Amino acid sequence: MKPRQLEDRLINFAIDVIVLSKDLDNSFASEHLAKQLIRSASSAALNYGEAQGGEYPKDFLHKMKICLKELRESLVNLKIIIGAKRINEEENLKRMLVENNELISIFVVSIKTATKKLKI
Repeated sequence: MKPRQLEDRLINFAIDVIVLSKDLDNSFASEHLAKQLIRSASSAALNYGEAQGGEYPKDFLHKMKICLKELRESLVNLKIIIGAKRINEEENLKRMLVENNELISIFVVSIKTATKKLKI
């Protein structure tokens, strides 16, 4: 996958999260989860942009690891939302879980490849 394609997927994922957050109920728990989910999903996209401009290979790898961490946080958050039944429309949420898992897989492979290239 080309860097631009991955960036587009991360941006679209963050947008989907923002749109999804509007569909959550108005409880304190939903508000808390929505804010945290928006932060982690958008952070993955933003840090990927930073990784692309990394000044040196270790900087790139570090930013990629942050992206992975944020994607994993987003995944757990989505699972909590599903488990707590904070949303009526679960189809979009399940589609987002699939996309989140695919993005995590892409980052795991990319980090392994970058680590091998750096011989860390």
